[in-house]
Amino acid sequence: MIPIRDENPIRRVPFVNYTLIAINVLVFLWQISLGPSGEQALYWMALVPRNVTSGLDLGDMRALFTSMFMHAGLAHLLGNMLYLWIFGDNVEDALGHARYLFFYLAGGVAASLTHVLLYPASTVPTVGASGAIAATLGAYLLLFPQRRVVTLIPFGFFIQVARIPAAIVLGFWFLSQLWEGTLALGMAELGGVAFWAHIGGFVFGAVVGPLLRRREKPQVYWQEWGRW
Repeated sequence: MIPIRDENPIRRVPFVNYTLIAINVLVFLWQISLGPSGEQALYWMALVPRNVTSGLDLGDMRALFTSMFMHAGLAHLLGNMLYLWIFGDNVEDALGHARYLFFYLAGGVAASLTHVLLYPASTVPTVGASGAIAATLGAYLLLFPQRRVVTLIPFGFFIQVARIPAAIVLGFWFLSQLWEGTLALGMAELGGVAFWAHIGGFVFGAVVGPLLRRREKPQVYWQEWGRW
């Protein structure tokens, strides 16, 4: 299932979400501009679990954040930004701008630490916004489970467009990550997708997202009855 948009209007301009998307795109363009040196920059800013478990220093602390703005290729970037564009604006609307920024960054760190916990000896660099975006998906699932998501469903050579509740779309996504992550246990040195980072980020978002939801002030309507 490939989501293309959701039917969930927002009340505030999600400028934090727009800024996060812009930063990811700009960083990727910067990577490309480096040419052959881009791979070296990718390794320098990536998260390497072994570096964290062998003795945390300021460089590794930096990598927990810089790695979530780096991408290994155009398809990696576009896939992540599609999900962030569709689901991030509503989570920002529900949490508020400052809380959403904190939540997004904390979700990315939680996802990275989950990956480190499962693969403490891995020397494979990991990059991508997927963990932070997974946290956003987890929050969306709990906050807006009944909202409809317009989704492409491929059937061989045919593609069906359907309006599916977010609970089904995101629940299916999480279960697929859990299945793939279970199959990939013990195979971190082969590289590939860091499924457990996705799982950790999603669980973090599902738990923390609703706790950070803005409490809207009740509106009080005054009626003027006239003057004495």
